[in-house]
Amino acid sequence: MLCGIDEAGRGPLSGPLVVAGLRLKKEIKELNDSKKLSEKKREELFPLIIEDSDYHIVFKSAKQIDEKGLSYCLKTAIEEIMQNVKADEYLMDGNTSFGINTLQHKIKADATVKEVSAASILAKVSRDRYMKKIAPLYPNYDFDKHKGYGTKAHVEKIKEFGRCSEHRYTFRLKALGEEKIGVQKNLF
Repeated sequence: MLCGIDEAGRGPLSGPLVVAGLRLKKEIKELNDSKKLSEKKREELFPLIIEDSDYHIVFKSAKQIDEKGLSYCLKTAIEEIMQNVKADEYLMDGNTSFGINTLQHKIKADATVKEVSAASILAKVSRDRYMKKIAPLYPNYDFDKHKGYGTKAHVEKIKEFGRCSEHRYTFRLKALGEEKIGVQKNLF
């Protein structure tokens, strides 16, 4: 049996990285890369995936990303999924195995492998719901609208109000005249 793994939130300026992995128990129609589905369709598929899979979802906070680095957070999230979802094979969307010998990887797996498509939907919906949930706690930032991604409106909010505890301080912005902090250490 295959466990598909994918993430949401690798590139945003704020909010968590969310990594999901799962084994499907039965076929689910209309699965695809979460980015190719409407928010409404992702929300419709989410409970079906939860019901018809063995899954595990891992959240890594902005603070953890700042302290440990994105690669480390991805690797440890994948390892946690592998400990919690038993499978014969593990397949991650993308072009790297993060130094995990038993992890396979495939570019565009989220659009071509149903288990990875389902994982991408779990990760994306979980992250979007989190950003909507925290939006009232940080009303200056409109997290419910841009979900923490580097939109022009979000950058303008950071210019006006600075960063909050949900922001990734190590993600530098040219628009704010910030210099790059240096190359992230390879921790695997």
